[in-house]
Amino acid sequence: MNRLQEFQKMKDDYFAHDGQSPLTPGQKKVFKGLKYYPPNPSLNLEVTVGEFTNKQHIEMQTTTGDTQVYLRYGSFVFMVDDQTVELTIYQSESGWFLPFVDSLAGKETYPAGRYLEPEPLGDDRFKVDFNQAYNPYCAYNDTWSCPLTPFENRLKVPIRAGEKLFK
Repeated sequence: MNRLQEFQKMKDDYFAHDGQSPLTPGQKKVFKGLKYYPPNPSLNLEVTVGEFTNKQHIEMQTTTGDTQVYLRYGSFVFMVDDQTVELTIYQSESGWFLPFVDSLAGKETYPAGRYLEPEPLGDDRFKVDFNQAYNPYCAYNDTWSCPLTPFENRLKVPIRAGEKLFK
């Protein structure tokens, strides 16, 4: 079992048994594990982020109607299925944040988007591994408040990596 599979197994165990799991007691009774795409090495990236010269704080709406404040830090460009795409990385007090929606949203992936926490490598380089993309807790339980993906991070390409839609 590789590191990604070990992490996914630990997450399934957490969701099934932990008192802090986002699943309701009824969901836990029938929970058989989350669904994931097979690992996709081509979507495990080291990217250079073009830092915005005019960084702005923005308010992201949440699923419960609240807002959360993030700094629009910068963007990076990468290739998916021979198409060039761009995403914006945000920063908050708790760290780096990369929400995104792909073309499979509502069919294979969570409609409001998935999340990543890019790992800074120094010199505006980040590790962005879409194999670790995950659904926010509001995908499992409406009582959670989750930031909605900004329009600039809505992709017209599929990201077949990471966690799939929870049913």
